[in-house]
Amino acid sequence: MTKSKTSRVIGVIPARWASTRLPGKPLAMIAGKPMIQRVAEQVVKAKLLDAVLIATDDQRIVDAVASFGIPGVDAVMTRADHPSGTDRIAEAVAGRDCDVLINIQGDEPLMEPELIDRLAEVMLSGDWDMATAAAPIQTEADLNNPSVVKAVFSRDGQALYFSRAPIPFVRDAGTDATGAHWRHIGIYAYRRDYLLKLVAEPPCQLENLEKLEQLRALHIGCRMNVLQVDDVGIGVDTPEDIEKVERILKEQGDD
Repeated sequence: MTKSKTSRVIGVIPARWASTRLPGKPLAMIAGKPMIQRVAEQVVKAKLLDAVLIATDDQRIVDAVASFGIPGVDAVMTRADHPSGTDRIAEAVAGRDCDVLINIQGDEPLMEPELIDRLAEVMLSGDWDMATAAAPIQTEADLNNPSVVKAVFSRDGQALYFSRAPIPFVRDAGTDATGAHWRHIGIYAYRRDYLLKLVAEPPCQLENLEKLEQLRALHIGCRMNVLQVDDVGIGVDTPEDIEKVERILKEQGDD
């Protein structure tokens, strides 16, 4: 993690204690380390971040982060009643000197630092309000799974729509749809002023229908770039996911 010469870029990792399937998830142990520590250690490998904040609602997470002693990483307490991670990071950076924020999922211990840097580069270009990422959908099961959010974007990367439905719909049987279906990855970069504008807006009808907060941004005219990546990563929601990550770490020799 090095200082940006042109703009202050902060990575923010929301880390809420409550989790329906895995309570206390940020401190769940993965190969001997709390998950939030593994996430932070990956994030600080990004070259374009000036600082990393872990935005939490629980003192146990604040204390744990302090004990890690990772240079450039601090924890900040936020309210417990935020409806989304976006609102939590908006509170976390209130009053802080920054131009670009990158919202990094706190349950992805194998986060790729290169993706963080790519998002930072897009935002530092000054052409976009937000940026996110998507990977190719590989199976029919994922295409029809409402938990897998689909992304449609233009040739310059402008997000057109996100849906839990299988979009684009292929009307004619036998039509070659190779490369048409993309899975949204939940990492976001924002201009700071645009983030504050976004959280001040009420949810729109599309957001309420699909239960996708990124649709609020599109509803108000957001210029959102969708980066194309190869891998969707691994989010940890269950003990089985922890086992999966531990197997990968062991294969990588990092256990």
